[in-house]
Parts: sequence; C-alpha cells; structure tokens
Amino acid sequence: MTKSELRKRYKQLRKKLSIEDLENKSLMIANRLLTLNIWDKSFYHIFLTIEEQKEINTEYILNILAGKDKNIVISKSNFEDYSMTHYLLTDNTRIKKNDYNIPEPIDGIAIASEIIDVVFIPLLAFDYTGNRIGYGKGFYDRFLSQCKPETLKIGLSFFEAVSTSIKTLKEDIRLDYCITPHKIHSFL
Repeated sequence: MTKSELRKRYKQLRKKLSIEDLENKSLMIANRLLTLNIWDKSFYHIFLTIEEQKEINTEYILNILAGKDKNIVISKSNFEDYSMTHYLLTDNTRIKKNDYNIPEPIDGIAIASEIIDVVFIPLLAFDYTGNRIGYGKGFYDRFLSQCKPETLKIGLSFFEAVSTSIKTLKEDIRLDYCITPHKIHSFL
C-alpha cells in the first residue's frame, strides 16, 4: 500500500471506533506507557487531542505527566511553513482550537526543541521498523530534526503495526517506540 492508501485506511478505521473504544484504548496506552523506563526525564512534549479526528485521548498521559511533576510542552502549528512553536503548559496557558480543530496554546513560555527529552507522536500507522505515517504535512519530521539526538520519539497508536514496510523519504524520522493498547514496540 502507498502512504496515501494507508493514511486513508487508518483514518477510516479510527472513524469506526466508538467513543467507548476510543477511551478504553487511550487508557490502555497510557497505562502501558507507565511501564516504560522514561520517567527520569524533565521535558515531555505531547500533542493535544483532535477529537474530530478520533485521535488518542492524551488527557490520561497529561495527568500522568502532571502527577509526576514533569515539564509538559505543547505546540502551535504554522501552516504556512509547516513548523511548530513549543510552549510550556502551565495553569495560565490558554488553549484555543485553530481552523483545523487542533487545540493550541494562544501564548505562553516558549520552549526550544533542543531541550525536549521525550516526544509523544500522533500517527495513523507504523511498521515493524519504526517508520510512521501521519497526516502528511511533515510537521513532526521538521520538529524532530531540531531535537537533540537522544530525544525519545514515542508513537501512540490504536492499531498494531502494518505488515509491510512503509516507504520513507530521507527527511522521515523513525520512532524509538510505538505504544498500542496491547503492546510496546521498541525500535532501539
């Protein structure tokens, strides 16, 4: 399958998930994350859920991060150059949905990509070698290329790996892990 065919297929699979399935699977992913040896870091980047796309509910992971007193970083997307600006999530951070229904910070304390230790990555599909398919704009590849080499890249997926290799471009950045409701896939 091509990337566009996989993108279409996994968007359709997500649409079929009931709200109950979505919540249960999101909670299972968060609980599975707790077993990873990643909690000694300081700065954790996480995406805020686009409910209209039936993305993983990251509220569970946000609660884990807050409970562990971690620095939580969220982003604002620039659709002119497909870049992201990162902000520390605080009690004063104001969130608003953009034109694409992406919840984003309006303002806040800017955080450089280079200091982020762990990035939780939204995706539609991934393969057994850590290649992934997102929405196709390259936001995360651009962002991850600015992070330090040791930054952990953790995909979050409702579904298991696709059985065939995903074709990649030179700018595509592989995952270190992908967490599904039933398994932790390690690509280290």
